[in-house]
Amino acid sequence: MASGSDGPDTLKTPKHTNRLSKEKSSYVLQHAHNPVDWYPWGQEAFDKVKSEDKSIFLSVGYSTCHWCHVMERESFEDEEIGKILSENFVCIKVDREERPDVDKVYMTFLQWRSNGETLESSGERVLEALRKGTEIFASPGETLPSGPDVANRCYQQLAHSYEEEYGGFREAPKFPSPVNLMFLMSFWAVNRASSEGAEALQMALHTLRMMALGGIHDHVAQGFHRYPTDSSWHVPQFENMLYDQGQLAVAYITAYQVSGERLFAAVARDVLLYVSRDLSDKSGGFYSAEDADSFPTVTRGSLCAEVILADSIALRMQIPFLRWNPPRRERERFCVWTAGEIRALLPDIVEGAVGGATQADIFMHHYGVKEQGNVDPARVSGERLFAAVARDVLLYVSRDLSDKDPHGELQGQNVLIVHYSVELTAAHFGISVDRLSELLSDARAKLAEKILTFATNVLSSASPFAGFLDDYAFVVCGLLDLFEATQRVRWLQWAEGLQLRQDQLFWDSQGSSYFCSGPSDPTLLLALKQDQDGAEPSENSVSAMNLL
Repeated sequence: MASGSDGPDTLKTPKHTNRLSKEKSSYVLQHAHNPVDWYPWGQEAFDKVKSEDKSIFLSVGYSTCHWCHVMERESFEDEEIGKILSENFVCIKVDREERPDVDKVYMTFLQWRSNGETLESSGERVLEALRKGTEIFASPGETLPSGPDVANRCYQQLAHSYEEEYGGFREAPKFPSPVNLMFLMSFWAVNRASSEGAEALQMALHTLRMMALGGIHDHVAQGFHRYPTDSSWHVPQFENMLYDQGQLAVAYITAYQVSGERLFAAVARDVLLYVSRDLSDKSGGFYSAEDADSFPTVTRGSLCAEVILADSIALRMQIPFLRWNPPRRERERFCVWTAGEIRALLPDIVEGAVGGATQADIFMHHYGVKEQGNVDPARVSGERLFAAVARDVLLYVSRDLSDKDPHGELQGQNVLIVHYSVELTAAHFGISVDRLSELLSDARAKLAEKILTFATNVLSSASPFAGFLDDYAFVVCGLLDLFEATQRVRWLQWAEGLQLRQDQLFWDSQGSSYFCSGPSDPTLLLALKQDQDGAEPSENSVSAMNLL
């Protein structure tokens, strides 16, 4: 797969090797040769904290995150910074995908502080304040609000934060938030005769349309990127998360079922094609994410991900990185295109097209590709991009993106975004809509051939960490779906067995609901419960639906 002087054939002995070299996590292994005296999360690090009376420098990330790569390159690979960190702190590196419980505890601390609370200097007082601030419990005899009242309150909150022009909620960065979109469509299903129900459906469908047309949707390689850095879904953060693909596929299928709009069905097929082709492992599981960065001299794509095997609940499977010194990664190099690249790939003149247009001319016109790039901060502000779905014309007005590309990595590049309807593009070049559709499909296929996605190693090994609440809740959910689809009792029996085990491990008998991880873990300061849906539905939300 890899070749040339920058490939793994040019293995070099690393200058530094720390304790992380013995770990299994792909993200942690990326830092095994930093000039930082890293420790994995565990008792050895905590013992050193006590014996040397030092503070902990905690760094949490995941293997496919662009900004984690930037942090390593600009800080953790620097000899002077490594020396300062190692001499003054006990440095601990944590993989968020391997230890989501650790990540939740310290993210909760940071969010709590950002809400304006004043922390006491005493550690015990801080912990007590955090316990009270994060406590979730049900009082005996307490009257709970009715389901319709809760649903109406959720609807009002989403309606208040809804952004009418491009869809979505609040300002940039906008996350797809499929949980919210599914709620709005469910709210409509129960309130079809009301104006609120109609508005809920309109918010969901408009958001899904705008996402499908925008740069957050990969129009060549399929699938959705994680989130846009602007409010118009144009310039995304380019890593692709499995949890987004799964939820968005369901959201687009549901949108098609309630509206009959073929765009939604096409996008759902698009997402499932991407997952089956690029995120599926031959063992039967799926890769959890695709990297935002790639090695441009080796390939236009790079897949480095955690594998969760379908039949392994308590084991988190990892694909470590090859231990070699690669060239510098480039952000989203396999997701953006220069005009020159497209002209070189699509040079043929289209017979019958106005002005002797080439396939590149037509493709670039339709997807808004410009010679100078369509995400240049100096030229993007105020530019108008038009897109049409069926007979409704949607207006894009791009915002100023000057603060969205601090390293200038997108200068001269194009993020593909549907610029015109197929009817308008066909009329512009004097060809039929059917002929245009053929040309665009062929062009996307040619561009896709340039995108080679590969795994960086073939070694899988089990993590020593037991499963968490989300492992149980989501697998039980999947087993129930399998039972409904196949009517095979064994899936239901397995789900029931896992649910009982989940109850034993995570149920809070005092305050009700489930802890995110086992409450007896001595390395965690807090036993947390998650009651808010975010990029993924919370474990307690999924568990409630499973039990129903």
